[in-house]
Amino acid sequence: MKKSTWILKQMGWDIRGRIPDGVKKAVLIVAPHTSLWDFAIGRIAFWHLGYDIKLLIKKEAFFWPFGGLLKKLGGMPVNRQKNTRMVETVAQMFHENDELILVITPEGTRKRVEKWKMGFYHISRLAKVPIALGWMDYADKKGGIAKLLYPSGNIEKDMAEINGFYKGLRGKYPEKSTTIPLD
Repeated sequence: MKKSTWILKQMGWDIRGRIPDGVKKAVLIVAPHTSLWDFAIGRIAFWHLGYDIKLLIKKEAFFWPFGGLLKKLGGMPVNRQKNTRMVETVAQMFHENDELILVITPEGTRKRVEKWKMGFYHISRLAKVPIALGWMDYADKKGGIAKLLYPSGNIEKDMAEINGFYKGLRGKYPEKSTTIPLD
């Protein structure tokens, strides 16, 4: 048994689903994102699944001595303070790599937000790669990757489907997320 599988089992987590075989590039969104534990559990889950992922993380988190560790874990610093043409830059990374699974938390923060940042959608569309719907539900300690969505260009329709998928999932701190309507 892999160490990551053992750790997840000890923590009580059940990870389900995968990106289909043959899909080497995807924008993998994971929600809800309400706790720093999401990063730790998610990173272990990606090792369990065998994915060499990259993560966009605010540049302020890359301070000594943690910056080097974050990079080894797949972290890529993001400057959220100014217009850096991030969507175009990241989309270009997909064109330059044969394989790339990029993890993005659409809330963009662990704090309560009123709406998701849409960069993940625009990156996927520009790079011509699917959006993989990743999830975590602390209520029953389950998570994983459910399905792929190929952006149609009709953002309202696509987001309605995405929002429908995430409806009712519980983050560690559900009160921090207004992006996932609760029943």
